[in-house]
Amino acid sequence: MGISVRGVAKRYVARGKETVALAPVDLEIASGEFVAFVGPSGCGKSTLLNMVAGIVPPSAGEILHDGRRIDGINRGVGYMTQGDSVLPWYSVAQNIDLPLKFQNVPAGERRRRVADWLGRVGLSGFEASFPSELSGGMRKRVALAQVLVYDPGTLLMDEPFGALDAQLKLLMQAELLKIWEESRKTVVFVTHDLAEAVTLASRVVVFSGRPGRIKAIEDVPIAYPRDPFRVRFRPEFEAIYARLWDALAPEIAKGEAV
Repeated sequence: MGISVRGVAKRYVARGKETVALAPVDLEIASGEFVAFVGPSGCGKSTLLNMVAGIVPPSAGEILHDGRRIDGINRGVGYMTQGDSVLPWYSVAQNIDLPLKFQNVPAGERRRRVADWLGRVGLSGFEASFPSELSGGMRKRVALAQVLVYDPGTLLMDEPFGALDAQLKLLMQAELLKIWEESRKTVVFVTHDLAEAVTLASRVVVFSGRPGRIKAIEDVPIAYPRDPFRVRFRPEFEAIYARLWDALAPEIAKGEAV
C-alpha cells in the first residue's frame, strides 16, 4: 500500500524560538516505487524521512505506512543513513547478523540469510574481515546488507552514498538498482545530487527552501534496468534533469543569499 503523507508539518522550538522545518505537505508513494527527494540543505527532506521512520513525530498531520498510522518507531522500514551503524569491533558477518539477532531469528536461518546477502552485495570471502580492513565501498555494502537482511518492505535512504567518490558512487548506485529491480521494495532516497536522483528514481520530488514545501514532482519515464553511467547520456535524462534544475536552482540560490 506504500506511504501516505497527509498534511504533515514539523516545527521545532529551541530557547523559546520556533523554527518551521517543514510546511504542511501531502504525498503518496506507491508500494514498490522508487522515489527520490532533492532540495537545499535544511528544507525538511530528511525530517520527513525521520517521520516516516517514526523517529520524530509530526507537529501536524499524519503518515500512514502500508495502511497503518505511524505512531512511534516504524519497524516496517529499513533505514540507511549517510553514516552507518557498522560496528568496528564486529566482523562483516557479525554486523550483517546483528539485526536478525535483535529479531530473535533462529541461528540456522540467520546463517542462511547472512550468507545469502554476503553473496548479493559481493562480499563473499570477507565474512571474517573487520570494517577497518574494508574500502569505503565495501563498508557501504555491509551497511546495505545490514539493512536488507531482515527483509523490510520499505527502504529509507538518507544520503547513503554522499561520502563516496564519483566512481564508487556509480558502483553503489548500480548495486542498489540491481537489488531494487529484484525485490521491488518501496524506496525513499534523499540526496543533494540531482543527477543521482534522476539516475535512480522512478519519481523525483523537489523541496523548496525552509520551510520545506513540495515545489515540483517529476516522473522519470526511463525504463529499467538502468546503467548509472550510460543513462546520463540519454536525451530523456537531460530533459528531465533540466526541468528539475529549473525548479531546484532558485531554492538553492535563496539559501546562498541568506
